[in-house]
Amino acid sequence: MTADQLYHDPALAQFYDAENEWTEGLEYCRRLAASCASVLDLGCGTGLFAATLAQEGRCAVTGADPAAAMLDIARVRSGGHLVRWLRADARTLRLDERFDLIVLTGHAFQVFLTRADQAAVLRTIASHLRPGGRFIFDSRNPLVEEWREWTPEQSQRTLTHPQLGAIEAWNDVSRDATSGVVSYDSYYRVKASGRQYSARSPIAFPAREQLAGLLEEAGLTATSWLGGWDGRACTIDAPEIIATGTLRA
Repeated sequence: MTADQLYHDPALAQFYDAENEWTEGLEYCRRLAASCASVLDLGCGTGLFAATLAQEGRCAVTGADPAAAMLDIARVRSGGHLVRWLRADARTLRLDERFDLIVLTGHAFQVFLTRADQAAVLRTIASHLRPGGRFIFDSRNPLVEEWREWTPEQSQRTLTHPQLGAIEAWNDVSRDATSGVVSYDSYYRVKASGRQYSARSPIAFPAREQLAGLLEEAGLTATSWLGGWDGRACTIDAPEIIATGTLRA
């Protein structure tokens, strides 16, 4: 799997927080963590969730991500000093410990393009979950075909960067009909200087049935399937596939 420059290149990683603020999904996971003593945030990115949780002081938090550029931001954010940060790939991470809650949010599961890689991530979760502990991860529902909206015309937006000021941002997209992999291009143009940055990011859209099979193979079981962070059912027209579960008995 080729490193995605959107996360690994510091020049692009600097725009991540402008695009991704606190969400309904992070709040949902925060509530899940309320009674936990230990939390593992896989694919923690710039560490917003992990640092926020650590600042509340109720649990020990570990954040893992393969991108050094993202972790550099995570370490210096408010509360970052309270988190154990690990530069690690979710497919191969192995720690000699288990956690009460493991989260893999922000559609991070979709960066794993093959069935083998997806299975490896779920094995990592199973290897680090204590008996009675819970996991949660999300993936976009392929039946909704959200990628059709990721065109330059429909995705234009303006962001605010703390140092660079106003940023014009937009996307473009293509889809491989054979594999189902969607490649989206992210563009950022600094209004003041005109400098432009871009990166291409491939992501997979596994169906719920595929995910259920992978969970079973990994020794996990889903106790609930949601179609959105508002608690809606995981129907064919729901935007999300959100699996919450535990180790299979």
